[in-house]
Parts: sequence; structure tokens; C-alpha cells
Amino acid sequence: MRTRWVVAAVVVAAAGAVVAFWPDSAAAGDPEIAVSRSACGTGWADPKPGPQTFRLHNTGSVTAEVDLIDPATGVIYGEVEGLGPATTRPLQVNLGNGSYAFRCLPEDASAIVGPAVQVSGGAERTGPGVAPVTHNDLLGPLKQYQQHVTTGLGELVANTGALKNAVHGGDRAASEAAWLTAHLTYERLGAAYDAFGDSDGAINGTADGLPDGTSDAGFTGFHRLEQGLWHGEDLGALGAAADQLDTDAHALQASFGDSQVDGNDLGLRAHEIVENTLQFELTGRTDYGSGTNLATARANLDGTRAVLDVLRPLLAPRYPDLSKVDRWLTRTQSLLDAAHRPDGSWTPLAQLPQKERQKLNADVGELTELLAPIAAIAEPRRVS
Repeated sequence: MRTRWVVAAVVVAAAGAVVAFWPDSAAAGDPEIAVSRSACGTGWADPKPGPQTFRLHNTGSVTAEVDLIDPATGVIYGEVEGLGPATTRPLQVNLGNGSYAFRCLPEDASAIVGPAVQVSGGAERTGPGVAPVTHNDLLGPLKQYQQHVTTGLGELVANTGALKNAVHGGDRAASEAAWLTAHLTYERLGAAYDAFGDSDGAINGTADGLPDGTSDAGFTGFHRLEQGLWHGEDLGALGAAADQLDTDAHALQASFGDSQVDGNDLGLRAHEIVENTLQFELTGRTDYGSGTNLATARANLDGTRAVLDVLRPLLAPRYPDLSKVDRWLTRTQSLLDAAHRPDGSWTPLAQLPQKERQKLNADVGELTELLAPIAAIAEPRRVS
């Protein structure tokens, strides 16, 4: 649960249509497609198969989204978002045989579907584009994920309470074990952190950017306790930090009932959780002494699976590589599980043999790439 990843451009891939968007520029001879509240898709006079670029020109007075669709099914083969008034942007496509039309969705106005155009003489469309996911489609997955987080927060407050008691009881080994249990519980809730607001920083923030670093009064939560527990700080002095963490966890549990995970976030987080694992956990940047980055990485995989589980009914017919994602998740999980020692401890990242570390980095990198399209596929879209 770190820095939010933002999709700068969406790529939709299919056997018969591969599209990409800005910043590529269009040539003067490319067809210009008019977009407005009253008309959509005019200007496509010479339909042809294969690679080509359309210049989408918004002749209206409001910003619009433009999709290239199969008019019979609504399947999307390309899109440009945020096309402002009097603005022209390119849409690059590689079209197979079939029927296409532009659908324009101006702000504060109903969708307009332009004239259907038949493309022939090229390759057959052997695979689907992407059927749009609507806000209504996401209601079920969001409800399921909301319940998953609610259950997880119940476990979190139980575990932070046990951690607080262990610290006040003066047992360092028990405190360290309780810390790891509670921290991993929190890390499994990766897709919800945007709904957590400021609580995420208080509970799981690092000392990065704080004026006094690890000595700063603003350094609180799990990593503050980690710093103290594994660097020999007196447990009596850590009692206040343990109390604050427990208080913050209870406050988050209470406030989450009035919060809502954003539908835009679910698909995005499936990729982001693993990307952040690669950036923070597999570099050791978040290690404040416990040497448990690999345990956190393993918890992050659980968090990713939780997102995929609720999205699976939507992804299965839309993402051909979903089974490949599952295989790489299992493969990466096996590598991380191997670092979990029989005594319950975890191999510190720095002690992982170089070949194993390289393999783990490569596998997590591959998994990150496979998860990236899910952000675009599961993004809720207007269709009317």
C-alpha cells in the first residue's frame, strides 16, 4: 500500500485489433473523425484493414470520450478519453475484418453511435476486443471486496490489540511475533488503502520525507514499532507507539463502514500491489530491522489474489491471459514460501542467495506485466 499507480494510456489487445493512444502524432493524410454532441464518427470514408491512425477531432463545446466499437456487441477496440473541445488526438489501430463504429460520449449528454463501417479484405478477427465493464457490473465485486476488507479490519484490531498487550507485557520475542502477524494482516488489504485516507500513513507509513527521520514525532504505526523492537529500544518506551497503533486501527475499522472502495481502484490495485512489492519490498526500502520483506511480499500476493477473486467473473471472458496470471502467481508464491523457515521466521532479503533473488525479481516483474492490462479492462466505462 504505497504510491498510487496511474494509467496514462489504455492499451486494449486482441487478435484482430491492437490499439494504442497518445503521445503518437497523426499524419495529415489520416482520416479525421468528427466528434460532438450532435454527430459522431463522420469522416471515415475509406474503410480498410490493417494498421492505421484516425485523427479524432472534437468539434463540440464539451469534453468527450470516444470508443471504436463493434456496434452489434459493444465490444471496444480502441478508446480515447478526455478529448477536449477543439482538440485533435490520434487513435492508432490495427483492424481485422468486421463491423466498426465510433461511439461518442460527451460530458453531460447521452452516447451517440456513429454509422457502422464494414472492414473486409484483411485478417479475420480471431479474438475478442474488450467488452466494456460498467459501474453496474462492478457492484457485486465491490460489495464482495468491501466485505473482505471489513473482515480483515476485524482481524487487524484483534492483532494490534495482541501486539499492544505483548509490548506492555515486556516480552520482546512475543512482541516481534505479534508485530509480524498484525502487519501481514494489514498488508493483505492492499486494494483498499485509498479508502483508508490518512489512516494508511498513520498505520503503515515510513520515515521517508520526515524532517527528523525515524526520530520524528510523525513516524508512527507498524514501522515505528519495527524500528524500536528490532533495535533494542526499551519496551516500556514503545508502549505509547503500540497504544497509538491500536487506537488508529480501531479508528480505521470504525470509519471504514462509511467509506467505499472506488470501482476505478479494483483493477488498478491488482497491478499496483505487485508493482509496489517490486519497488519497495524486494529492494528492502521498507525494512526497519525485522528482515521480513519477503513475508510482506507474500502477504501482498494474498492481497492481489483477493482482488482477482472478486473480479474473476468479469475478467474471465475479457482477458485471455488470466490463466497465465494465475500460473505466475502460484510460481511466485512458491518462491516466497521457500523463504519461510520451519521455525516460523523468514529469510531476510539480504540473506537470499543472489540467484534466488534475481529469479524472484524476474518472476515478480513478469507478474507485474501480466497484471497491467487488468487496470484498463476493469475500468468502469460509460456505454450510454
